Amino acid sequence: MDTYSGTDATAPLTYRSDCPSRTVIEVIANKWALYVLAALRRYERPLRFNELRRVLDGITQKMLTQTLRALERDGLVSRTVYPTVPPRVEYGLTSLGVQVGQLTAAIADWSLEHTREILAARIAFDERAATEPAPVR
Repeated sequence: MDTYSGTDATAPLTYRSDCPSRTVIEVIANKWALYVLAALRRYERPLRFNELRRVLDGITQKMLTQTLRALERDGLVSRTVYPTVPPRVEYGLTSLGVQVGQLTAAIADWSLEHTREILAARIAFDERAATEPAPVR
């Protein structure tokens, strides 16, 4: 595996396809994973599946199931099944999930702080693109 020439020459290049950290980054960079982690962090308690589904406007049952499984597999979310009829299942943050929640909260804070700038940039880009001449073929 190639390494970079920074201060730690043994550190892997995280953007290389063979870097093990890439699979972790792919999970936490998923928009629904960010939202699930944020919801669990915000409520500061375990949530049931349908509670999460109500909080996460627009997520499908299938996507929520896949996201929770991926986060549980990576040790970021815990799944607790209570022996009731019907079974009650709750999802909560693990200590790793709390730690990554600090990162995701920083992303959310940055997004809120810069939303107006980004929206203005999008509008300016779209206006430029609309007035640019079409390419000659």
